[in-house]
Amino acid sequence: DGHQAPKTRRSNRHDTMIKTVAIASLLASASAFAPATFSARRVTSVHADAAAEDAAPEAPAYVASPSMPFLEYPPNLAGYVGDVGFDPFRFSDFVPVDFLREAELKHGRICQLAPVDFL
Repeated sequence: DGHQAPKTRRSNRHDTMIKTVAIASLLASASAFAPATFSARRVTSVHADAAAEDAAPEAPAYVASPSMPFLEYPPNLAGYVGDVGFDPFRFSDFVPVDFLREAELKHGRICQLAPVDFL
């Protein structure tokens, strides 16, 4: 008839605990998106003669990726159309980029046909 029993002291503590755990988990997951401090990697090199060291200045040790500034720019992507430096797993270091592009097109087309096969 619309009449409810009053909440007990135990259920109030339980509700408070659930709210506290929910807020704590939200804050913990939000901290994952906070920017991290970054220190550039140190690069060491061995020169055959000391004159080569004075002749040409070295390229910068770290170049940030435009799409993911907390990662290093993958040099194998330079010159490709649409290059924004997105290669977080550095596949371009050990697989030719032309092969990766063809595979991406092939798999994308197969995924577009998958719903037709489902019908």
